Amino acid sequence: MLAEWAVGLMEELGGVGAAVVVGLDNLFPPIPSELVLPLAGFSASKGVFSLPAALFWTTLGSVAGAVIVYFAGMLLGRDRTRRLVARIPLVNVSDFDKTEAWFTRHGTKAVFFGRMVPLFRSFISLPAGVERMNFPVFLALTTLGSLIWNTVFVSAGYLLGENWHRVESYAGVFQKLVLATVAVALALFVVTRLRRRSKGDPEATQVLPRVRR
Repeated sequence: MLAEWAVGLMEELGGVGAAVVVGLDNLFPPIPSELVLPLAGFSASKGVFSLPAALFWTTLGSVAGAVIVYFAGMLLGRDRTRRLVARIPLVNVSDFDKTEAWFTRHGTKAVFFGRMVPLFRSFISLPAGVERMNFPVFLALTTLGSLIWNTVFVSAGYLLGENWHRVESYAGVFQKLVLATVAVALALFVVTRLRRRSKGDPEATQVLPRVRR
């Protein structure tokens, strides 16, 4: 069970264990921060480490995981990402270009607030790396956003103690709302794109031109 494994790792490694567990949330989204952060607070309430230490180590883990994803995006690069996007069914290169333009204008807000939104918090570092966002700015925004998010959940777990799992229940509602919103937006995108394609819209059938080597 994930909870037992996380608690065991924290008890064995202390704050480092908390950092590892939270860092994995960025690399493997199925490991929800809404679960592991209250567990870190619960471990702090048991005396495994102090509450300030829990906040420090969990935030360090969040930032470390985000930095790994950032550099993965940087290694992937804009041109390679653009070519990959062109191979996705119903998605055009123009969609990537619009998203890129949007990120150029609102990237700082996206990185900061994205750290406090389930699902997106695990992926927002990727476009930041692809677009080579100023690293000190990325680091500062990621640290601040992660600290706010972590403080809420770690403190709740600390205060609830043995009842830490209640945090996960309430957070799960928020997560489901986000997932439902994403699902609806995706469905609308697919329907709209299929309609445009059936009407012969040239942009809807756009493909990426081959690049001469």
